[in-house]
Amino acid sequence: MLEKLDLTKTLSKEEYKEKMPSLEARLGKLQRECKDRNIPVMIAFEGYGAAGKGLQIGKLIQALDPRGFEVHAVKRETEEEKFYPFLWRFWTKMPPKGRIAIYDSSWYRKVLSDRFDGRTKEEEVPQALRSICSFEEQLTDDGMALIKIFLAIDKKEQKKRFKKLMKSKETAWRVSEGDLKKNEEFARYQAMNEEMLAGTDTDFAPWHIVEAVDKRFAAVKIYTIVIEALEQRIRDADTDKAPVSDSPGEEVKDKLLGESILSKADLYLSYTKEEYKERIKKLQKKIEKLHGELYRRRIPMILGFEGWDAGGKGGAIKRLTEYMDPRGYVVHPTASPNDIERAHHYLWRFWNDMPKAGHVTIFDRTWYGRVMVERIEGFCSKKEWQRAYKEINDMERDLTDAGAIVMKFWLQIDKDEQERRFKARQENPEKQWKITEEDWRNREKWDQYEEAVSEMLIRTSTSYAPWIVVEGNCKYYARVKVLETVADAIERRLEEEKKRG
Repeated sequence: MLEKLDLTKTLSKEEYKEKMPSLEARLGKLQRECKDRNIPVMIAFEGYGAAGKGLQIGKLIQALDPRGFEVHAVKRETEEEKFYPFLWRFWTKMPPKGRIAIYDSSWYRKVLSDRFDGRTKEEEVPQALRSICSFEEQLTDDGMALIKIFLAIDKKEQKKRFKKLMKSKETAWRVSEGDLKKNEEFARYQAMNEEMLAGTDTDFAPWHIVEAVDKRFAAVKIYTIVIEALEQRIRDADTDKAPVSDSPGEEVKDKLLGESILSKADLYLSYTKEEYKERIKKLQKKIEKLHGELYRRRIPMILGFEGWDAGGKGGAIKRLTEYMDPRGYVVHPTASPNDIERAHHYLWRFWNDMPKAGHVTIFDRTWYGRVMVERIEGFCSKKEWQRAYKEINDMERDLTDAGAIVMKFWLQIDKDEQERRFKARQENPEKQWKITEEDWRNREKWDQYEEAVSEMLIRTSTSYAPWIVVEGNCKYYARVKVLETVADAIERRLEEEKKRG
């Protein structure tokens, strides 16, 4: 692909001066239209060293209102960033709706510079490419205008530019030993770029290759690419104005889901108070020790708790964390998204709260709200919640690929037990704050929620991030099962680590 490019393309100074004013005006207008339509924009610049990424970004932003964009210069991961999945730092740098983010190098560093330098192992490359494609598909499905631009020059031109930069003290710092090595081994690095382009050139996020030897030609082509992409995204937005919800609470038609998985839970399972006290203390002490091992071995753990209102999530989380070092875990209670969170992809707020290596993050309610409450109550469209199963599976795969233990608990009680607990809360002044009118309203949609939960469990319980249904009519039994399951998962992981040496 790259070796076949015609890098002799040029544009005269006169042609450049003639074309640029109208291009700049169009781009400025498109920025305002994207802001008015709440369209977020990400523009990723990749290419060979000295191909002119910084120069071309500088030219591109001249047409933009500086209040509406941000430029991110992506360097090697910091020590802090190494403790997270590699896409974490890009999820956290994502623009809200109506704004533009420009990346001087991007998430592709993982499979380019880091691969060339040996920081990314060869066996990690296919997994990284899969994660990148999933990441880009999630963003574009959610309405992101994602524009990927690759600046190409040849080995001779690159060497010439490096020499020019190195002649001046003011610019010599811009050429590193790694840059010179990439020039010496240009063919090897080009092959890596070829593989990356072929593996991530998709319908939803295509690559635009720019012949960058002539800087004026490159600037005009980049403006044209960005303008055409934004115009297309605006047309798509204007022709795809679906209602907020196509069919809230629609019943599941899949025969596979005819019988509720939840109905198979044995809710008669129980422990006496004495059995509970004996078991819970032993388990808490075990969790305390295992938590220390997670930190020592830098293994992150993500635990998600879902379940019926009054199902016992809070009680289970309290007993789980009671003996854990508070410096090594955090509990996130998930509420309705605020204005800032609604301006981003629905997974954005959860990526921001993921644990770094060695820490534990517990979510009281999770990203699964997308396929439960948002689906049933009509807060998202049918298309949005249907694609969420794959998006969630892909996110959890990224987390486990990065070394995390991911587990999800569904706290199951029956409708009669829920009513009993609701009434008990109402009668107890110290617990009345736990019960709201919304809780009673949700009971009226019990069957719809049960259908949605059954589908969720089937479609998102995976070998790498399983669902555990916890029989919860007896709180004692539920708490013990949660702790036992967490302890067993950590012990299995530590055993695997030991075998790997």
